Amino acid sequence: MPKGYWIARVDVRDAERYKDYVAAARPAFEKYGATFLARGGAVTTLEGVSRARNVVIEFPSVQHAVDCYHSPEYQAAAKIRQEVADAEMLVVEGI
Repeated sequence: MPKGYWIARVDVRDAERYKDYVAAARPAFEKYGATFLARGGAVTTLEGVSRARNVVIEFPSVQHAVDCYHSPEYQAAAKIRQEVADAEMLVVEGI
């Protein structure tokens, strides 16, 4: 079964409140076996428009990744994130 990956590109508008999102999201990530591969860090833009924060999270499967996003635990955190940041998020199937 291929692994699933969240790819998130984020511009944070309120860094202090974003910490609340990170704390609120932790239980969902733990429940669904998330492993952070990239979280913030330096970015080199090669093409297109970039965002300030880029995150790659590995899950045991695509289904785990999708279920994590739709879980009540994560949706509570997502409400905070949506108030304090602009983002694109997607799930990619691994090879």
